[in-house]
Amino acid sequence: MELSVLFFMSSGLFLGWSLGANDAANIFGTAVGTRMIKFTTAALICSIFVLLGAVISGAGAAHTLSKLGDINALGGAFVAAFAAAAVVAWLTILGLPVSTTQAIVGAIIGWNFFTGMATDFSVFKTIVGTWFLSPVLTAIFSYFMYKGVMWWLNQQKFHLISLDAFTRYALLFAGVLGAYSLGANNIANVMGVFIGANPFGDVGFLSGLQILFAVGSIAIAAGVYTYGKRVMMTVGDSIAPLTPVGAVVVVLSTSLVLFLFASEDLEYFLASLGLPTIPLVPVSSSQAVVGGVIGIGLIKNASNIRWGVTGRIVVAWVQTPIVSAIASFFMLFLIQNVFAITVFQSVEFEVSQPLLERHAKHLDVKSLQSLIGKKYSTSGALKNEVDTLLPHAEYKPELRFVQDAKIEEITVDPSRFPELEKGGLLTRPQIDAVRALAGKTFKYRWQLVDAMAQNSETWRMKERTVLNKPYNKEVDHRLEIVLDLYTAKMK
Repeated sequence: MELSVLFFMSSGLFLGWSLGANDAANIFGTAVGTRMIKFTTAALICSIFVLLGAVISGAGAAHTLSKLGDINALGGAFVAAFAAAAVVAWLTILGLPVSTTQAIVGAIIGWNFFTGMATDFSVFKTIVGTWFLSPVLTAIFSYFMYKGVMWWLNQQKFHLISLDAFTRYALLFAGVLGAYSLGANNIANVMGVFIGANPFGDVGFLSGLQILFAVGSIAIAAGVYTYGKRVMMTVGDSIAPLTPVGAVVVVLSTSLVLFLFASEDLEYFLASLGLPTIPLVPVSSSQAVVGGVIGIGLIKNASNIRWGVTGRIVVAWVQTPIVSAIASFFMLFLIQNVFAITVFQSVEFEVSQPLLERHAKHLDVKSLQSLIGKKYSTSGALKNEVDTLLPHAEYKPELRFVQDAKIEEITVDPSRFPELEKGGLLTRPQIDAVRALAGKTFKYRWQLVDAMAQNSETWRMKERTVLNKPYNKEVDHRLEIVLDLYTAKMK
C-alpha cells in the first residue's frame, strides 16, 4: 500500500471522526440528554452498529452525491474530504448538530467551480429540497406519534417502574436501528470520494470496498467517543425539554423519515401501485432529529422551545455548504499552486457526429453541428457553448449530452479477459460479448456499452423506470466490473 494513498486518505478519516463526533447525537442524543442511557453505553452501541451498517450495507447506499461532481484526482478527493471535515469539526466544537452530507455537497461543488466542471443542479436542487422537507416531516411525524403513544400508554396504565424499563429498552432498540442506518447511509459521505483509489484488496469474505468502509467506520467510532457527548446534550436537552417517551418518539420519527427517502423497496412498492414515488436522496439526520424535537416541543408548549438555540442551528445549516464550498475552493488553489499536488486529472470532451446522433431524440442537434471536432478541457466549458446554442434546451438532456462527450479511449485488452471470470458475477453470454470486442478501441464509454449490448441482450438496459430499476441496477453493477478493468483509477 502506497504511503501517499494513506496520507491522502487521512482527510477521509478526519471526516469520519467529525461525523462520529457530530452525527451520533442524531441517534442517541435524546436518550443521553434525558439521562435514560449513559453516554458510555450509547457510544459503545453506536460504534458497534455503525461498523456493522457500513460493512454490511454501506455499498448498497444510494450514490446520489456522485452525480454532483466526478472528482478524478486523489489530491482533489483529499481536499474535498478535508474541507468538509474541517467545517463539521468547527461546528461540533461549537456544540451544534450539522449535516455531513451538507458539508461534502458544498466541498464537491467547490471542486467543480475550481476545476470548471459542470454541476448537476437538478440533483443539487433535489437534495437541497430534502434539507427543508426532512425536519418538517419529522416534526409532523413526532407530533402525531407522540400523541398516539401517550394515548396508548394511558390506556395500558403501566406501573412507573415498568414504564421506565420499557422506555429504556425502546431507546436502545431505536438507537441500534439508527446507528446501523447511520453507518449504512453515511459511510459513502466519509469514504465515497476515495473509492476510485481504494488501496485495499479483497481479504477472505470481505471485499476491498468493505474494508475501506470498515476503516472509515472506525474513525466514526473514534469521533463518537472523543467528542460526541457535547452535541448529544445540545440535541437532547438544549432545544426543548424532553421526557424519555418523547426521546423514543424523536428517534423513531427520524428513522421513519430516513427510511422514506432511502428505501428502494418502498419506491418500487409505490410505483407498482401507480402512486407517486419519493426521491431517493441523502437526507440529513441532523436536520431530521432537530425537527422531531421541535415537534414534541410544540405539543408540550411552544414557549418551552429554545428558539435561540434553534436559530443558531438553522444558521449553522445555512452556513455549512457555503463555507465548505469556499474552503474547498481556496484549499484546492493552495494545494495545487503551493504544494504542486494534482487536484484534477486533465480530461477532454469532444463533440462528434455519433454523439449528436445519440442525442437527436432529446436535443436540437442541428444547432450543435458547428461544435463537431471541437475539444474542451472541462465539462463546464462545453456546457457553456451548448447553453449559447440551445438557450431553451431542457437541463437534464443537455447535461447528459455533455457527460457523454467525455473522451476515454477505452481499449478492450484481451490479456485482462481472465479477470472477467473471477467471482462468477458475469454470465457466459456477457463474458462472450466482451471477448468479441477484443482489441477494439472506443472513444466514448457509452460506445463500449452499446457495443456490448449489440453482442448480447443481457447487456441491454430496459427503459429507465422505477419498476425496471432492480433489473437495470444489476446490469449497471456488472457493467462497472467490465469498465473498472479498462479505466484507470484516479491518482
